[in-house]
Parts: sequence; C-alpha cells; structure tokens
Amino acid sequence: MIRILLAEDDGVMREYLTRALERSGYAVCAVDRGTAAIPLLEAERFDLLLTDIVMPEMDGIELAQRAAEMAPDMRVMFITGFAAVTLKAGRQMPQARVLSKPFHLRDLVLEVDRLFESDSATGRH
Repeated sequence: MIRILLAEDDGVMREYLTRALERSGYAVCAVDRGTAAIPLLEAERFDLLLTDIVMPEMDGIELAQRAAEMAPDMRVMFITGFAAVTLKAGRQMPQARVLSKPFHLRDLVLEVDRLFESDSATGRH
C-alpha cells in the first residue's frame, strides 16, 4: 500500500485530505506541522510527502528539503493557497508537484494517482 505523510496545519483541511486519500486506498499519516513530520521520516518509510507550504515552525519547503536528504526516493507534492509561494516552491524543489488551493478533493486524489501510475506500470513500489 502506498504510504503518504501529510503535513497540514489547518485541522479541517488535514481531516478532509486524510479521509479523501484513505477512501482512495492510500495509507495516510497526518501531522499538524513540519517539525512533527521529521521524527516520522526518520522512523518510517513513506512514498509521498504531501505538505502545505505555509506552516508554523518549519515551512513545507524546508520540510521537503530535509525529507529529500533522509528519503531521496520519496516524492513530494506541495499544497498552497499563495501564488508567490508556489513560484518559490517550484524554484527550490523543481521535481515536486504543486497543487494550488482551493482544489477539489477529487483533483488531489487524481494528482496523487498520477504520481504513482508509472510505478504500477513498471512494478515499482
């Protein structure tokens, strides 16, 4: 099963995203800030880091950079409501996907599905 680490400081958004992804067959571990994600990344293996960019303590870009050092094969997808932040994320983590808020939950699930489609075709997991 594909494992997703979700870092989102908005509790309602975190709950919606977790439910939508779990209903689509993904295993989701959700945290409320980037600093809470680091110990999980050290202890467990995840296939995708799905992170908000603007969060207290550690923003999503810094989290993604730290995650890339710890788990270079893990994919990254940012979610944000700030256009300027989207541009910064694209420059600093060009291999990451960026999904701008507001988005429909179906769109998020489709984007995550697309990330892993090539893996299922090649048998990689």
